[in-house]
Formats: sequence, structure tokens, C-alpha cells
Amino acid sequence: MLGIVAAVLFFLAFLINAADIGTNDVFSSVNVMLLGLTALALHVARIGSGWASRSRR
Repeated sequence: MLGIVAAVLFFLAFLINAADIGTNDVFSSVNVMLLGLTALALHVARIGSGWASRSRR
């Protein structure tokens, strides 16, 4: 799930950068890219990847 979020954030950062869209400091392409990297790091660390199956003993 977070991998998809990261891909969307990277795409938004690309669009902001490629189209030279003037945004405020919060939604600059670098900040959106850093949010994407954070989501990707959490995905790789398997945090927020969905339900974990638990074995019963």
C-alpha cells in the first residue's frame, strides 16, 4: 500500500517539477519527493503493508 502511495507522490513531484508549477513552500517538488521517499522507506521496512497473518498454536 505504501509503495503505491510513494509512486503517486513521486509522480506528483515530477509533474510539479516538469510543469514549473509555482507552489508554496509546503508543496514544492522536493518536499513531495521526500514524502515519497519516506513512504517508500516505510514500505521496504514492511510498516503499513497490510494485515499480517499470525499463526495459531
